[in-house]
Amino acid sequence: MEFRERAAGAGDAEAIYEVIAAAEVGWHGRAEVGVDRVAADLRRPLIDLEADTLVVEAPGGEVAGWAWNHGGKRAQVDVHPVYRGLGLGTRLLDWAEARSRAVGSEWIAQTVDDADEDGTAMLKARGYDVLAVNWLLERPLTTEHRETPAGIRLAGYDSERAEQAHQVVEDAFAEFGSRRKSFDEWAELTIARASFEPEASTLAYDGDVLVGVVIALDGDEGYVEQLAVGGDHRNRGIARAMLDRTAAEFHRRGRDNLILWTHSGTGALAMYEHLGLHVRRSTTVHRLML
Repeated sequence: MEFRERAAGAGDAEAIYEVIAAAEVGWHGRAEVGVDRVAADLRRPLIDLEADTLVVEAPGGEVAGWAWNHGGKRAQVDVHPVYRGLGLGTRLLDWAEARSRAVGSEWIAQTVDDADEDGTAMLKARGYDVLAVNWLLERPLTTEHRETPAGIRLAGYDSERAEQAHQVVEDAFAEFGSRRKSFDEWAELTIARASFEPEASTLAYDGDVLVGVVIALDGDEGYVEQLAVGGDHRNRGIARAMLDRTAAEFHRRGRDNLILWTHSGTGALAMYEHLGLHVRRSTTVHRLML
């Protein structure tokens, strides 16, 4: 079977989504990825599509697999289940590692679904080690909205506070080692997405100071893309209050579940479990020193 290779284009979002969604359905019985997430990845300000992406097309022209490399540090490789076992995963992984070496990176990391036993085994065989674990958490939605902490005011997203929201999120995530994103990159991955829900998103204020942010996206389930509380305002119940408000908004829209991802590096799993969320599934970040 002959395959053709090329760089990805902005118009490939739907076809790439189908590759990722087919894998998720096979592993979990449902697809949680969104087309707009793929489109946002293709629009990342720091990605040069010609140099940093590779699409593999099957003889009929359909996308059989793809990979991207972001700044030499992070990569993603996806192969449609129909085309597994043909060496495409190895080819795409070879390309991703070579791209990282070409830009002088000391390491490359990628996230693999823990249900992907073959992908995990491939990375281990190539010398990757475990860097971190991500958990997808869920909780049933209700209109319950417990008392807001004293002195805190909650409201929906305000576009005039966009740069402040970006700052709160980046400051909070940077404490746990996350790479800081520019406003443009952050916006592409959050508020510029077609699924962004301004009313279901929640901002928390102490007086006129923005101290907490929930960025919400809509789909088959209510999805929290980001949750952050400023360091000086933690342990006051602000995260719980923001989640309650966002959950109530999604419930009014007819959604049954609230979902969000958390990362082992944040130490937030216990907090979320205390707030009534439980683990649905997990992924692992694997890293190779080059």
